[in-house]
Amino acid sequence: MMWYDGGWGWGGWFLMTVFMVLFWAVLIVGLVAMVRYLGGTRHHQQPGSPPPSGDGGWQDRRAESLLAERFARGEIDEDEYERRLTVLREHR
Repeated sequence: MMWYDGGWGWGGWFLMTVFMVLFWAVLIVGLVAMVRYLGGTRHHQQPGSPPPSGDGGWQDRRAESLLAERFARGEIDEDEYERRLTVLREHR
């Protein structure tokens, strides 16, 4: 039983297992992060719509979307829609 002289015994096997699991976890997390960064979710906007600006970003688009839905359902007329849309875009 020469291989046990000066060896790590069962502690070495345990340590190797822990490091192997950590290695694969870091590798997988790194690959997922890289894929999300390089090919992440980019918000494409409709042609003709103004680029989003201001701090709100998605909140501004959501407000415009809700306003457009109300106009489409007939809850507000065209003049009211345009007036409110102008107010929303000025507050950005």
